[in-house]
Amino acid sequence: MTTILILVAALCALAYLPMTVQPASSLRTLLKTASVAVLALLALLNAAPWLLILALALCAIGDALLSRETDDTFMAGIGAFAAGHLAYIALFLTHPASNAELIFDHPAIFWSLVILGIIMATLLTPRAGDLKIPVLAYIPIILGMGVTVLALPESGALRWALPAALAFIASDLILATEKFLLPKDHPALKLTPYLVWPLYWGAQAGFYFAFS
Repeated sequence: MTTILILVAALCALAYLPMTVQPASSLRTLLKTASVAVLALLALLNAAPWLLILALALCAIGDALLSRETDDTFMAGIGAFAAGHLAYIALFLTHPASNAELIFDHPAIFWSLVILGIIMATLLTPRAGDLKIPVLAYIPIILGMGVTVLALPESGALRWALPAALAFIASDLILATEKFLLPKDHPALKLTPYLVWPLYWGAQAGFYFAFS
């Protein structure tokens, strides 16, 4: 059953990839949501940590909301993802192998995330318009996930957690650049959707394999 459901999630993710540039539709929402919702179901069936199940479920809700592509659903989606990241942060810090002292064993990653947060806040503040407050609130939460994952040892299945977190951050960074920083006719916009989705879904799959 586990193998079948992993294949279902992967096939949904693969089927959604060419739809990333298409207008909102019920099929688009279904595929995007199912890609992560099935991972949440798998985590539940395999008795994974409840914080992992919660994080995946919240992100699946966020996917459903963001797939509708309106300002209202975008704000609600940011809220769902922020809650999902907070669940991941709690998961990282409460894991039996977690050790906060390990965070400072990765100074390059730690300070890179801090600097990235400052840069993104500076760039997005004048460009996010009515979405400024939720966008700026989201930045320390997503980067906090990147910092707290450093508390986990890079051994066994947990070795997937750090690359998954960095992939998640990269996908959000590209998404923010796409939505707020690039002009609507920028040629890079033809490519960015095909970068965001593999990074994002790969991150969620990485978290599933790290903690299940």
